[in-house]
Amino acid sequence: MVIRGTVAVEEAIITPSTVWLLEETNSILNPGDHSNKTLEAHAKRLLDIHGKRLTTMDAEGVEYMLLSLTAPGCQGITDPQVAEKTAREANDWLAAQVSRNPKRFGGLAALSMHGPEAAAHYYDTTRYDPFWKKVEELDVPIYFHPRYLAKKDLQPGSLYGDRPHLQGAAVQFHLDLSYHIYPICSSGVIDRFPGAKIVAEHLGENIPLNLRRASHWYNKSSKQATRPSKNDYNFYFQNNVYITTSGNFFTPGLKLCIETINLDRCLYAIDTPYEDIEEEQSWWKTVDSDNEAKDKVGRVNAIKLFKLPLEH
Repeated sequence: MVIRGTVAVEEAIITPSTVWLLEETNSILNPGDHSNKTLEAHAKRLLDIHGKRLTTMDAEGVEYMLLSLTAPGCQGITDPQVAEKTAREANDWLAAQVSRNPKRFGGLAALSMHGPEAAAHYYDTTRYDPFWKKVEELDVPIYFHPRYLAKKDLQPGSLYGDRPHLQGAAVQFHLDLSYHIYPICSSGVIDRFPGAKIVAEHLGENIPLNLRRASHWYNKSSKQATRPSKNDYNFYFQNNVYITTSGNFFTPGLKLCIETINLDRCLYAIDTPYEDIEEEQSWWKTVDSDNEAKDKVGRVNAIKLFKLPLEH
């Protein structure tokens, strides 16, 4: 069996009207270098779709990319009306870019998720039931991705303010996603909307490694009185959650995810331009798995989940 081109599902872009959102996160991505030159170079990489990005895709064997607005996206905006307007404009811009080359690119819509009262609440609360109901009706997956911290979370004396080395992808993203995914899986949301599909990036931010222990304790008789959901974490990850390889090119970790949550729930992603296409494609070639399994993770699972216009 010939290994076909990969389908990468978490590839970041920025729109010309949202470049300003990068200013707040530049100090985290490039500590000690707050120059406009560095920020402009980063914005240029995110704005590029049909140039070097596509050329590198051709050279490295990436058939298709799903593009999405980079963090912090609309969640970096506190004004609900501005956030909603920004999401709509960003989605329109991305749709226009995808229409230029639909055989190679698709897009994930950005959601502002801002309401006049709900912006500070977690998605497992009942006030978000209308959102989950619509997600189930549309039969579309929701892609969860952490955002970089806001300046208010970096004040002296705070967890991250005194420990800047924990900010961002290395540690903070893992903790932040955990605070969302565990509550969603255990709150009863998925019991009310069993058709919900959730995608968790970066090999699930290490959550699959903890699923056995988390479920073991969640299933203890002492927890039954306070347990809101019908099933444990293992069940929801094996039935409603997908993970991607984005930014975490670790073969033992991928194999653990395949064994823990199932081969059909693992997707390929690179995390461009924060990671290199060449590096992940080189890693992918070294993954010692049978061709059918690699074809599923590398493209087939994504085509089915996102209903992409590609051959399975």
